[in-house]
Amino acid sequence: MKLLDCDIIIVGGGHAGVEASLAAARMGLSAVLITQNIQSIARMSCNPSIGGLAKGHLVAEIDALGGEMAKIIDQTGIQFKMLNKSRGRAVWSPRAQADKYNYSTTAKNNILKQDRLVTIEDTVTGLIVKNRSVCGVRSIKNGEIFSRAVILTCGTFLNGLIHIGQQQQFGGRIGEERVVGLTKSLGEHGIVAGRLKTGTPPRIAGKSIDFSKTTPQFGDLVPVPFSFNTKDFNPPNVPCFLTHSTGKTHEIILNNLSRSPLYSGIIKGIGPRYCPSIEVKVVRFGERPAHQIFLEPEQTDGDEYYVNGFSTSLPIDVQELALRTVPGLEHAEFIHPGYAIEYDYFPSYQVKNTLETKIVAGLYLAGQINGTSGYEEAAALGLMAGINAALSLQHCEPLILQRHEAYIGVLIDDLITKSPDEPYRMFTSSAEHRLLLRFDNADLRLIQMGRDIGLIPHEEADRANSKRQDILSAISELSSTFISSEKANPILSFVGETPIRGNISLYKLLCRPKINIDLLRPVLSENILKTFSRLPAIIDQVECDVKYNGYIKHSLSLAESMRRLDCINIPLGFDYKSVHSLTNEAKEKLVNISPQTLGQASRIPGVSPADITSLFFLLHKPNRST
Repeated sequence: MKLLDCDIIIVGGGHAGVEASLAAARMGLSAVLITQNIQSIARMSCNPSIGGLAKGHLVAEIDALGGEMAKIIDQTGIQFKMLNKSRGRAVWSPRAQADKYNYSTTAKNNILKQDRLVTIEDTVTGLIVKNRSVCGVRSIKNGEIFSRAVILTCGTFLNGLIHIGQQQQFGGRIGEERVVGLTKSLGEHGIVAGRLKTGTPPRIAGKSIDFSKTTPQFGDLVPVPFSFNTKDFNPPNVPCFLTHSTGKTHEIILNNLSRSPLYSGIIKGIGPRYCPSIEVKVVRFGERPAHQIFLEPEQTDGDEYYVNGFSTSLPIDVQELALRTVPGLEHAEFIHPGYAIEYDYFPSYQVKNTLETKIVAGLYLAGQINGTSGYEEAAALGLMAGINAALSLQHCEPLILQRHEAYIGVLIDDLITKSPDEPYRMFTSSAEHRLLLRFDNADLRLIQMGRDIGLIPHEEADRANSKRQDILSAISELSSTFISSEKANPILSFVGETPIRGNISLYKLLCRPKINIDLLRPVLSENILKTFSRLPAIIDQVECDVKYNGYIKHSLSLAESMRRLDCINIPLGFDYKSVHSLTNEAKEKLVNISPQTLGQASRIPGVSPADITSLFFLLHKPNRST
């Protein structure tokens, strides 16, 4: 065998590639990570941050399964903030500004020191496939490298085309070569490609910003880490700065739309709906006099600022002219301009829920080439691809996360069943069971799975199990402890609620919206007080579980109903066209997506409940006439 022959090859060193390669190696497989430039591993090519609405949930789930992203951002973050705190706990989401250079360096060092993982600088141009199974890759420098599985995590590099105004240049990112040949190679084996677009704002010099005209935005005074293992957490609190576009900004942009590749028809790929360029925002929301712009530091002591909210592909002269009409940026000096990039991706109806392609065995797709947008989505997919490729080679059952178990499960299911034609971004609204999928309970939900596959040490799983028992014990004691109206009414009166007669359990008292654990401390037992003192983080979890108990039970009931459908497998090659009771639209969608289970079929847009009922009876009675 050649020196580089291995169990798994991972192509691409972005956030998906980092998680995939570390997972595979830590699960005992020999892995080779192929990247064009080792120094660009885990590069933050767009915003210098991790987390955000729903994205923070993904990072916590990656951590609970044994992934790396949460640990790295806890080490390299320069500001941490919990978002959505004015709403229910189910949608609280952490976000952190990162020192982007320290983040990339830390990830790179973790990759380079990992046992059973070899990293090489090369460019993959094709696959080696025999009998519809992948056997390795073809590369420019090393020729043929053989493996038993391949994970593609190529980001925006496949036939990447960068746009700045009317000018185009080939590249996977600014200053980096694109990858040619790999899309064609997949196409030769029947895997269909599409075209997407994303963009990034300019970077400007901090010394050129008049911060007196902006509003500082600090993180939380008591920050919450992403990883459940982070201790003694005391990160810096480096501010971002808020400013706004103006009417003059919008006028300049509107007067130069003909020079925008988005509006002149040069860009064909579809961009992200929820992260539009400044041109799109000015046109689409013409009634708004201003749009928020956040100036985000890209490192602790550096002078480079990311202009969040000003993603653009306008010509450089227009970018400069428009940006200098923004308060505080009148003399902004550009480090490099904003740009758009078009790239190839592979619609995810072509992969199984393990992320293995349905056509080529042993080939996995993860990250932006699945049609996603964001570091967190890419990392989650990379982790799951690495895990499932390793499990497959070890002849173990795959790890399939259901929609009620994790946001990662929602992400993968949405990509397969909805097969979006625009970059997919995770939102809390995407998860119908979000009360079950809180950021603070990701360890309780998933850490045992991480332990079972070998990515979580026993002691970490034991800690999570102990935490679960402490929460259950506290809730049980609240349920069994009753206090008299004489003790309860002063508490109720304090929050403006109607007094009661007779006794009431602490559990029922805590169910009331205005009552919290702090108000109940005078009547709590020493046992519960000691538990809360030892584990203050579980206080909020106890409160949430008590207050939302009815909703949680309802959600679990719905999840169980869906689980039964997800347990009904659909045979490979099922003949939907011969099922006369299916609508033509359903037949077309089912043939195209080829769902693995009845539950998956039920979530495909265009497949009605009546269609699912027909399939249900057919799958239970295979001799029934169609």
